[in-house]
Amino acid sequence: MLFLVLYVLCSVPRPSSQQFPRACATAAVLRTKECCPVWEGDGSVCGALSGRGFCRDVAASELPHGPQYPHSGIDDRERWPLVFYNRTCQCAGNYMGYNCGECKFGYFGANCGERRESIRRNIFHLSGAERRKFISYINLAKNTVSPEYVIATGTYREMGNGSNPMFANVSLYDLFVWMHYYVSRDALLGGPGNVWQDIDFAHESAAFLPWHRVYLLYWEHEIRKLTGDFSFTIPYWDWRDAQECDVCTDDLLGGRHPLNPNLISPGSVFSAWKVICSQSEEYNRREVLCDGTAEGPLLRNPGNHDRNRVSRIPTSADVEFVLSLTDYETGPMDRGANMSFRNVLEGFASPETGLAVRGQSTMHNSLHIFMNGSMSSVQGSANDPVFLLHHVFIDSIFEQWLRRHQPPRSRYPTENAPIGHNDDYYMVPFIPLFRNGDYFLSTKALGYDYAYMMDPGLQYIEEMLNPYLDQARQIWQWLLGAGITGMLLAGIVAATVTLAYRRRRDRRGTKRLSSFGERQPLLNSSEEEASTSYQTTL
Repeated sequence: MLFLVLYVLCSVPRPSSQQFPRACATAAVLRTKECCPVWEGDGSVCGALSGRGFCRDVAASELPHGPQYPHSGIDDRERWPLVFYNRTCQCAGNYMGYNCGECKFGYFGANCGERRESIRRNIFHLSGAERRKFISYINLAKNTVSPEYVIATGTYREMGNGSNPMFANVSLYDLFVWMHYYVSRDALLGGPGNVWQDIDFAHESAAFLPWHRVYLLYWEHEIRKLTGDFSFTIPYWDWRDAQECDVCTDDLLGGRHPLNPNLISPGSVFSAWKVICSQSEEYNRREVLCDGTAEGPLLRNPGNHDRNRVSRIPTSADVEFVLSLTDYETGPMDRGANMSFRNVLEGFASPETGLAVRGQSTMHNSLHIFMNGSMSSVQGSANDPVFLLHHVFIDSIFEQWLRRHQPPRSRYPTENAPIGHNDDYYMVPFIPLFRNGDYFLSTKALGYDYAYMMDPGLQYIEEMLNPYLDQARQIWQWLLGAGITGMLLAGIVAATVTLAYRRRRDRRGTKRLSSFGERQPLLNSSEEEASTSYQTTL
């Protein structure tokens, strides 16, 4: 029944909400650089007639970035999104979306005026039905073409400055894989193999945590719209002190293939998945972008990695040390930063000393290396669904740090961070636009929380009782039928016992009258009537 429902959902086009809207991927739009689509709700640009938003000039940050990227005017992602669009919809109030047709994170309703708080839970605390639903949802996303968005298969220069659009269809899941590739790819400087590698708009500096926070929120947002299940959240894998990949089983994200340890078990749906954007060196050699073409099976061989680079999975003590650090960013604000919460959590510094290390991967990075497959390459890592569970847990550690230290927004760097990481920089490659600094805040403001961070009583309900309640909700018809049947049977038994008792009592009364019928009554008539009346009432 579940797969029938998913099949029906798959056949119904639903909107999606990030990079390169189809409505903005035409030659006319690229030439004018105005991405302000009509909201169908009122037929006006950006929903202006309903007060949702207006078409406005994009005000990109002019503040300087760090020395890590010394070029200018070379890469399409510089001062995003100005190479492609200099006018976009700017939404008012709680509205969001490339045409202001949706609600901000944490809000819902016709006018986006109602608050929603979702709970992300440990995958091992989900019921069997919830786990199967999660796997079905992401597999549906893998096999459903994104109806509203396309990916760029060429640079703006290759598109003839917009006169020859180069875009391709992609599945909803692979849209996010491509986004992670695009934000972290090398800069093409011109000529085969001529690239600049020290550039990444979502890693190795301050935006690492806010960017992935928005990425995960939008991923959930799209799955909810695809399936119609607006209670959906991505579960997390709490890998602290783990000795192996606990989620790498056939009933979760796929076990190891019995004949080839680099492949996924044929007993898992993920064994049929094909990866995209996994050949960064080949793209650089040919001076091209990933075009979304399938490039082979999903690879994973957890634990058979370079032990000199990653000696173990992070421990509870490692996490606690990271949380004790008070500075979000320090020094050069890149992979060489010491005593930086972001740099230690990302995995470029030691979780024992806080000092930057070379040749080793810790914390977040260590899990990528440990998986020893598709997830071990930055640009193609989102191909593996383990990526989602891992990054949700990283986001929860970020949230713990925010709640413990309560830093003001001023603690987030406003200038001189590596390109793309300053506070006011728009996140690549999102359309609609999001600023890095706007997501340097608690999850509670964004409409979600983590079960293990809640009050103990609420945590118990979320983690322990809810799986059983969910199971009960799924079989409530059977429970109701069983309850009614039980009540009827109990009523029949009670009636039968009562009737038998009365018959037995009547027989005894008849015997007494026959034995003592010749004797005079002990009560006068009034007393006898009163006694009879009492017995009748009783």
